[in-house]
Amino acid sequence: MATTYRAALIGCSRMGAFIDNEVRSSRSITLPYSHAAGYEACERTDLIAGADLRQDVLEQFGSRYNVSSDHWYTNYRDLIANEQPDILSIATQPEQRCEIILHAIEQGVRALYVEKPLCASVAEAEAIRDAVRANNVALNMGTNRRWHNGFEAMRAKIDSGDFGDLRTLTIFSTGSFFNTASHFFDLLLYLNSDVTPKWVQAYVFRFDELVVGTEVRDDPAGTGIMMFENEVLGYALDGSRRTEFEAVCGSGVITALNNGADIRTRTQAPDSSADGPNLDFDEASSTLNLVNDLVHALDTGEPVRGGADVAYWNTQIIFGFIESHRRGGARVELPLTNHDLRFVRHDHVARQPKYAPG
Repeated sequence: MATTYRAALIGCSRMGAFIDNEVRSSRSITLPYSHAAGYEACERTDLIAGADLRQDVLEQFGSRYNVSSDHWYTNYRDLIANEQPDILSIATQPEQRCEIILHAIEQGVRALYVEKPLCASVAEAEAIRDAVRANNVALNMGTNRRWHNGFEAMRAKIDSGDFGDLRTLTIFSTGSFFNTASHFFDLLLYLNSDVTPKWVQAYVFRFDELVVGTEVRDDPAGTGIMMFENEVLGYALDGSRRTEFEAVCGSGVITALNNGADIRTRTQAPDSSADGPNLDFDEASSTLNLVNDLVHALDTGEPVRGGADVAYWNTQIIFGFIESHRRGGARVELPLTNHDLRFVRHDHVARQPKYAPG
């Protein structure tokens, strides 16, 4: 009989438990989408506890997911000690994640589902990566496009070689680096088979306002480029084409429109081009796919599709962009070492979750 894994959630607010109520009309998102809803839908997991600093959030979480009040916590350490979950979700703000992740690993948690971005500094990302490696922990970061069937089909088309070698990857709108572009940077890594980036160069909007000393005081946006070790070039453009992505290969182009709801192909020759067929894929919940990936890792010991290494490089790209601007737009070699910038928001107020549809 297959094992049922005990899952618990730290951070029971929007992405943790209630984001489904905000995205029901999206063409590109198949529910369930929140961490908690993913565990609820997975046949191999039981959601057994939650922690949050706000009592009203815990009450709504408990009511929605049938978790009794004796399994609600305001101290995440108490949750881990008392519940000893197999899988732990961490959907807090990024400034708190590193401490929680390292404590969970120290206490023997075997699998982690961590919201993006991974953490608040390069040093923290390195510490998380090293702890995950040393303790053989399965870690997936919530950059859901990696588990989206449309982008899986896009990567398979790139990998097939039908269009020749991959040349460039383009994001057509970055959004803010930590909250939004972290999704997109992970997608570029995924589409390029997780090849390591070797340098970045970028411009950051409102830099002098947002970066004070060694503190990144709010989530900046910007535009830039990155070069991977296999000489594929990535463009991160902050333009008006929202959630569109493009892979240019030697003899064809693959374009994801509408946040991956439509994946189109186009062949290219020296003297002509022609539209090809759209890529077919089954609609499925990327969150459920991510949770099933963790379950598979626990069952087999095999690597997850994500992992701490790609989450580490995602952090490197974010801070590499910011560092490039700090150096006057210079090219910055990765990985950054002994880097002093940290994401530190002052007086940040978490958004209130939407507890019901409509």
